[in-house]
Amino acid sequence: MIKLVASDIDGTLLPEGTDQLNPELLEVIRELKKKDILFAAASGRHYSGMVRLFEPIKNDIIFITENGAYVTCRGYTMLDQTLDWEDVKDWVKEVRRIQGASFTMDTKEGFYSESRDPEFLDLVLKGYKSVMNIEEDVLATERSVNKVALYHKTDIARLAKEMIPRWSERLHCAISGEIWVDFLNKESNKGNAIRSIQKILGILPEETMVFGDNFNDIEMLQSAGESYAVGNAAEAVKREAKYVADTNVNDGVLKVLRTLIN
Repeated sequence: MIKLVASDIDGTLLPEGTDQLNPELLEVIRELKKKDILFAAASGRHYSGMVRLFEPIKNDIIFITENGAYVTCRGYTMLDQTLDWEDVKDWVKEVRRIQGASFTMDTKEGFYSESRDPEFLDLVLKGYKSVMNIEEDVLATERSVNKVALYHKTDIARLAKEMIPRWSERLHCAISGEIWVDFLNKESNKGNAIRSIQKILGILPEETMVFGDNFNDIEMLQSAGESYAVGNAAEAVKREAKYVADTNVNDGVLKVLRTLIN
């Protein structure tokens, strides 16, 4: 019997950087709760934007944010993993030199960035609806950082290929979309977040169902007995999943969740 359902957001429930959930999904999640099935929203997004996205049911679900580095439910922190400040400083100094790149420094309070790129700011503020603070020098104040994320509109594949081998000794690196690469604590990923929830709540892997589409979802797929890649997922992700659902734009996740209710 399934007791926990977790789904990625961008590329799985929604097209990247959008905020219009199918209203039926919220009703289905409420129905799942009545059947004692918990729902966890799992994303690289910040908690502030996730709460706005799921506002009508924010007290009924678990939030796995920052690609698994920060997990919370009704104000209770289930997991909070941070980066070493020296790693953050070195990473920011490198990214500052990349032409056309922007970045976020993610804390529990919100995003910090130095970017003035209007497209980037529009995506974060209007698409993800996250709290954003723009500073001249984000390194002027030492902070507790859950994640740093590199954004590039056109060249993220090349940058990922260059940066991930160089940083993988120090940080967990994950391609989280066509325009993002995330860098986290070595122990941080969505799979470890799911396992933390399972341990706290006494839920087994075979009682867990998850959905994803991108490389940062692979550890999450491996943490569950029932794993789905949506139809638009990367081929490597589909190979890791037990099943393939319909695409995100065709409500692939919602179609599967209906079967749990019925």
